[in-house]
Amino acid sequence: MSRKEKNMDTLKSVVVPINPEGHRFIAIFAAVTLALFLFTWPFLGWIGVVLTLWCVYFFRDPNRNVPTREGLIVSPADGVVQLIERAVPPEELGMGSDAMLRVSVFLNVFNVHVNRVPLGGSIVRQVYRPGKFLNAALDKASEENERHAVHLRTDDGKDVVFVQIAGLVARRIVCYLTDGQQVRTGERFGLIRFGSRTDIYLPEGVEPLVGLGQNMVGGETIIADLKGENDGPMPVEVR
Repeated sequence: MSRKEKNMDTLKSVVVPINPEGHRFIAIFAAVTLALFLFTWPFLGWIGVVLTLWCVYFFRDPNRNVPTREGLIVSPADGVVQLIERAVPPEELGMGSDAMLRVSVFLNVFNVHVNRVPLGGSIVRQVYRPGKFLNAALDKASEENERHAVHLRTDDGKDVVFVQIAGLVARRIVCYLTDGQQVRTGERFGLIRFGSRTDIYLPEGVEPLVGLGQNMVGGETIIADLKGENDGPMPVEVR
């Protein structure tokens, strides 16, 4: 490997990509910061610098080492497991009234907010529903807050649901998925701006491999295994 290639690898390891959704916000923060320096006290300008750097940090979009073995369900988001309970999937998906095991991951404003597809398959339906902006840590946030729900079906017919939920500060849910789309485990599918929560509903009979309070890494941490296999080293792919 040449010195130039080594330098490029070092640079890539330090500089984390920024999600395109953040470019406009970073530009606004930077413009306001410049105005503060030009027309107000320098102290306010330095506050603007700190806030601009935080905005850059918030919209970071690092690559992840995604487990590629068939049947593995990975976390759709960074954050902390806040709830593990049985609940009925969002009614707008039309999946009936049978409860599924739900794992809720709470994201604070310092977590990576880019969401990842938890499992490969086909998007049966995805529906946005407006709602409130309660604290995403509350139980009732799953029912009352603004959300975007996705019903995914695997190639062997297993149904998985994942939901982006807005929070107290979050005011914008972004989802790139469309009905009928084929997706891979761990690929990016959207984000929630400025604090939020992500729920995932597991198929019947599948037990979670995570516990309350556990820190999650979106696209990497394994939430459940549909096949219940243990076949040696876990193959991964950078995505």
